[in-house]
Amino acid sequence: MARFVSLLNWTDQGAKSAADTVDRAEAAQKVAAEMGGSLEIYWTMGQYDMIAITEFADDETAVAFLAKVSSLGNVRSQTMRAFDADSVRSIMGKM
Repeated sequence: MARFVSLLNWTDQGAKSAADTVDRAEAAQKVAAEMGGSLEIYWTMGQYDMIAITEFADDETAVAFLAKVSSLGNVRSQTMRAFDADSVRSIMGKM
């Protein structure tokens, strides 16, 4: 499974309905599961309102999930592909 870390900020729309943030996160977790993936979300203090850690079978499915969530208009995201130690060891072995 491919892992991704997303830095999330509420849009104006998302901030106005901040009281619903946990319900929205739970709905997003269901969507991720329906797409064969998983979603962990954490609310943060500082520059970003939340971080999300997702896992999907491939990059394409991850992008589809992120596009679906973004299309709801509550958050903007910056997403990075993440690698565990074994993956990095394999990548470095190809240098």
